[in-house]
Amino acid sequence: MTGLRALSFLLLEFYFYGFEVIVKDIICLKGISYSYYDKFPAVCDISLSIGEGERFAIIGANGSGKSTLLQIMNGLIGQSSGKYFFRGNEVSEKTLKDKGFLRFFRERVGYVFQDSDVQLFCPTVLDELLYGPLQLGIEEKEALDRAFEVMQILNIENLKDRPSTMLSGGEKKRVTIGSVLTMNPEILLLDEPTNGLDPRTQVFLVELMLALNDAGKTLVMATHDLSLVDELHMQVALLSEEHKMVKIGPSDEILKDEDLLLSANLIHEHVHYHGEEIHKHRHSHFLFHKH
Repeated sequence: MTGLRALSFLLLEFYFYGFEVIVKDIICLKGISYSYYDKFPAVCDISLSIGEGERFAIIGANGSGKSTLLQIMNGLIGQSSGKYFFRGNEVSEKTLKDKGFLRFFRERVGYVFQDSDVQLFCPTVLDELLYGPLQLGIEEKEALDRAFEVMQILNIENLKDRPSTMLSGGEKKRVTIGSVLTMNPEILLLDEPTNGLDPRTQVFLVELMLALNDAGKTLVMATHDLSLVDELHMQVALLSEEHKMVKIGPSDEILKDEDLLLSANLIHEHVHYHGEEIHKHRHSHFLFHKH
């Protein structure tokens, strides 16, 4: 991934539109809650801060509110209550109606959906990578340069003329990530990034995320893939099945707390008999690594 570190357009460059950008915490959530149809709680009173250049994971069982929280961070949905600040500026339905702030925000926050098919809609892979930069008003030559650099990084140059319907799951994931990288965001929000990927693509994705973080990008992901969290040595926010924050801390601290993971339904107990005796063992698809 040495080529990634050398890409000038992927290094953080700050532009000023009258908004403060020199803030230690790139994201700050204060008492965030959201309910679907004002009836079904998705996240309840969530407060957390994410520092610039951090690797941050939101973990929890299916339905705990991970994806909802990520969508709030991307401004796809507005919180029911609480405050969301990006680089010290409040993000809300009202502030996102301001064209200057909307551009400021959209240039800096990139989102990779769990389902790649939701994100891919252009005729070809090259068109997908060009769409974002061109929408931001970047000149076509620079947009093309970015697209070809990103295709080289992601090893998808041979796919540039293909429609998304002719791509495998792993290829689609690379293209969706590429379509975000060509816009050079400061922060990447990734929803279950390893879901449905083969082992080789998962390894590639881990190496890519480490290289992006090394280049200065802030990474935030929603996942229940504990192996990925362990591999990336992340700061972790654990959500309960009641959609509340249970604990925030480093991955090596949270992942070794089996009682905590069991209570959040991220590992389970398996009951079996030895003769007439009942034994319980805790099981997880996560392998605890020693580095």
